[in-house]
Amino acid sequence: MSETKRFVLADQVYEQLLAKILNEEFPVNSRLPPEEVLAQGFGVSRPVVRAALSRLRDDEIIKSQRGSGSYVLRRPDRQVISFAPLESISDVQRCYEFRIDLEGAAAAWAARRRDDDDLAEMDRAYKLLEDCYTQRELGVDADQMLHLAIARASKNPFFGSVLESLSDQIAFGVKLSRSLTMLDTPSRQELVLSEHRAVLEAIRLKQPEVAQATMRHHITAAKERMFVGSQER
Repeated sequence: MSETKRFVLADQVYEQLLAKILNEEFPVNSRLPPEEVLAQGFGVSRPVVRAALSRLRDDEIIKSQRGSGSYVLRRPDRQVISFAPLESISDVQRCYEFRIDLEGAAAAWAARRRDDDDLAEMDRAYKLLEDCYTQRELGVDADQMLHLAIARASKNPFFGSVLESLSDQIAFGVKLSRSLTMLDTPSRQELVLSEHRAVLEAIRLKQPEVAQATMRHHITAAKERMFVGSQER
C-alpha cells in the first residue's frame, strides 16, 4: 500500500471514529476496541488504524495506556457538527496549535515595541469586538482585526504577513469557537472578552512575558472550547 493511500484511509478511519465518539457509541472514559477489531470493522490494516489513533491522541481526544488500550478522553461539543464537518476538526486543531506559538511570540514583541498608535489601533479593534458581542454577532472580522493589530505592534512584518496568509483558516476556527460560545451562557462570552483584555493590558504595561502567557492561554482556551470533557453544558 502506498503512503498516500494509507494516509487517505487513516483520514477516513479518524473521521469514522470521531463520529462514533461524537454520537457516544464510544462514550467518554470508555475503552476503544483493540486495534485488530477496529481494523476488521473498518476493513483496513492495523497500521492504518494506528495512524488514525495517533491523530486522535494528538488531538487529545483519546489517551493510550500501555498494555491496557485506548480510552476516550473527551469528545467534540455536540454542536460542532452543526457548524463544521468532522474532517475539518483536526485541521482547526492544527491551526490553533500553530497560532499558540506564533501569536504568543507576537504579543511578547508587541509588549516590547508597541507605541501609542498601536495601542489606539488595538483599543479600536477591541471596542468593535465588544460591540459585536453585545449585539450577539459573531465578530469574526473584529477578532481578526484585533489579533492583526497586536501582530503589527510587534514591528516585525513577518508576524502580520503569516496571519494574513492564514486569514481564511483562522476565520473558520474563530467562527466555530464563537458560534459555540454564543450557544453557551453569557459568562462564557465575558470570559472570552476578559482573555483579550488581559493580553492588551500586558502589552499596554510593557510586560512581554505576561503578554506571551496570556495570548497563549487565550488561543489554547479557544481551541479547547470546541470540546467537552468532564464538564457538560
